[in-house]
Amino acid sequence: MTTMNISLPDTMKRFVDAQVEDHGFGTSSEYVRSLIRKEQDREQLRALLLAGARSPIDGPADAAYFADLEATIIKR
Repeated sequence: MTTMNISLPDTMKRFVDAQVEDHGFGTSSEYVRSLIRKEQDREQLRALLLAGARSPIDGPADAAYFADLEATIIKR
């Protein structure tokens, strides 16, 4: 694992320390890693949503469409 040092104003350092304490993180590094993972997930979701928005419409989104979609998801 690589080390990265960051500088924070005192108010941000106190905030991070409080988050570590309040949410059961062992260290501030665990908290920051958690934030980075959430941001990665958010960016991945955004990319998927944008790809979906750019994709062509393949027919009506009616009850049959959603039933088929649900069946596909259940199979996975």
